[in-house]
Amino acid sequence: MYINFPHLNPVIFSIGPISAHWYGFMYLISFIFALWYRKKNNINNKLFSKKEEEILLYYVFLGACIGGRIGYIIFYHFLYFTNHILYIFEIWKGGMSFHGGLIGAIAVIFYFSLKYQKKFLEISDFIVPLIPFGLGAGRLGNFINGELWGRIALNIPFAMIFPQSRYEDIKLTKIYPQLQSLLHKYGSLPRHPSQLYEFFFEGVILFLIIYLFKKKNRPIGSVSGVFLISYGIFRIIIEFFREPDPQIGLFYNLITMGQILSAPMVITGLIIIIKSFHNTRKKRLI
Repeated sequence: MYINFPHLNPVIFSIGPISAHWYGFMYLISFIFALWYRKKNNINNKLFSKKEEEILLYYVFLGACIGGRIGYIIFYHFLYFTNHILYIFEIWKGGMSFHGGLIGAIAVIFYFSLKYQKKFLEISDFIVPLIPFGLGAGRLGNFINGELWGRIALNIPFAMIFPQSRYEDIKLTKIYPQLQSLLHKYGSLPRHPSQLYEFFFEGVILFLIIYLFKKKNRPIGSVSGVFLISYGIFRIIIEFFREPDPQIGLFYNLITMGQILSAPMVITGLIIIIKSFHNTRKKRLI
């Protein structure tokens, strides 16, 4: 009684050798949404002019894309990259790291804070509400590509059969022969649809958390802190349902690379929130 993967075509259309992929299209939608959402909700922290804000969003988007790709290569596929240099340009195959994208975005925000003599956390608080939509869209792109599937799930009714996992499943049945009957029956082993988990929590729920938290006036940096904590916790939990990257596997037979990279986010977010509320309280006392 498992759910079959809907066999979505990762290519929207092709013109000769040029193809438009859903995965890349999701990033374009995210950037358009950021521009629309900022205007519709009048998100303007009065740090920049409208033109400067659009330039900032453009460079943050570019920094996140470049950082995401480089981060994926460094964190998840460095050995493969050393033998296949052109792999870094094959973004239509997927392969973006959120944590690398975060580092890229931070670098751009840091540059703008120096250039315009603005506080880093004020700029990041302006950017953060625009991020969850992009995260959710990216996870839908992963789902359409049939990549980043979850771990084996035999006893849940919404487990999904991903044909793309068959090669890994065959190797797994050699270790666990009792799974061979399932593999023979379904073609692939039932797995958690972890991409959809991430879409729901990193996209929908995270968006609602940031939206509701930001409705009231908050200390500078607190919005960024809530984002770091929320995403870090969601990612750490969901990683227990997501299949580890085969070229890396589990560290100490327990934790994934995603969890290792997310833990500092939670710690940093807590520090930012504590300091931001402490500074606000201190100013009120003065």
